[in-house]
Amino acid sequence: MSFYAVAQKLLPSVKDPTKSLTIKDKLIWTAIVLVVFFILGTVMLIGINQAQLPQLEYLQMILASQIGSLITLGIGPIVLASIILQLLAGVKIINLDFSNPQDRAKFSILQKVSSVALAIVESIVAVKIGFLVPMPGMGFIVALQVVIGSIIILYLDEVVSKYGIGSGIGLFIAAGVSQTIIWRIFSPPLAGSTGGLIFMAIDYISTGSMLQLLTSVLIPLLMTIIVFLVVVYVEGMHVNIPLTVGRSGMGAKYPVKLLYVSVMPVIFASTLFANFNLLVNVAKNTALENIMFKIGTVLTPQYQLLENAILGGATATMWLNALIYMILFVLTCVIFGKFWVMVGGQDASSVARQLQNSGMSIPGFRRDERVLATVLNRYIPTITILGSIFVGLLAFVSDLTGAIGSGTGILLTVGVIYKIYEVLAKDQVFQNSALLKQVAGRK
Repeated sequence: MSFYAVAQKLLPSVKDPTKSLTIKDKLIWTAIVLVVFFILGTVMLIGINQAQLPQLEYLQMILASQIGSLITLGIGPIVLASIILQLLAGVKIINLDFSNPQDRAKFSILQKVSSVALAIVESIVAVKIGFLVPMPGMGFIVALQVVIGSIIILYLDEVVSKYGIGSGIGLFIAAGVSQTIIWRIFSPPLAGSTGGLIFMAIDYISTGSMLQLLTSVLIPLLMTIIVFLVVVYVEGMHVNIPLTVGRSGMGAKYPVKLLYVSVMPVIFASTLFANFNLLVNVAKNTALENIMFKIGTVLTPQYQLLENAILGGATATMWLNALIYMILFVLTCVIFGKFWVMVGGQDASSVARQLQNSGMSIPGFRRDERVLATVLNRYIPTITILGSIFVGLLAFVSDLTGAIGSGTGILLTVGVIYKIYEVLAKDQVFQNSALLKQVAGRK
């Protein structure tokens, strides 16, 4: 029995739907998964010291986690496993043809096994380094609960991808960031805290602190709105490649969007950097502590740097760190953008094959998969790079301004919500058109 067969037996997949799901069905499944996700975030681990839990709001948003609960690791193991496997595939250590459905299925099995393995390793490390402080004799129990929670998240993600809308990874990030944004704006001033932006604004106005009002309330709020509008606007930017359907000659178009890879490069890059910052904690009290801390400083977004600059607190070192972070972050986004297109079957060759199988061709050219691939190659590689650079820069700039929920979080949330809207709109069109159903092979 092959490795893949054994792995699939030990970690079975969620069964594919036996019939075409309606929009209502997908919404119901998505809502169910979302409710389960929020419930998991409220189930605290048994046997840990709650008073010694680290406060890492940014990491919790990016990893869709709730430290100290069953989803302490969030989507971290899933995304990190995907990153590692994509890198291994890129250097041909893993030799898989991602245009082949069977090889893509093998990649999914590898990702599932790797995710569980990473969850086990990360849970043990979290307990050993004191990231989670267990009560005496409860270390194994705490680690086991974290692993179980990660496996549940893994299967919830699969349920969303097969029965819901979009991906579970994006959905969980959007849910966490939305919760944070609402809390940041409307939270009451309890236990000596300043409260949300509304109460902060009232306090600054009453005390005449107009500069604080500008930097701490108005700029973050304005930047949040700007990021939302920019992403929505750019989502509509695309190049239409004219096509004809079958022998009927019916006209069609294949849109290649500027955000062809959506916000996936930012998800991968942010998760990679977040996991590295977790390693900084592992290096504490070791010989590597100093150098790891310095690297971690560079790989951490310079939040509210604009506010510090306005108030006169930004140093040249902060700006230099921000510049280095920007370059590394954008380059990482480009790399993962290219990998994502390849792994997801969105490269020119794969798309050409899909269009060819659907009976589509380019007007004025013979019906040939190679012709389709040649035309698509004029657009897809370039747009993949430009789109990855754009989302990387937008996330970086909005982080500098201290946007609510972090610029990266807002970008991911808006991108995910827009993607859900697109899926709903597309499904509505398919369900209302028998011809499109036939072309796409739906029943």
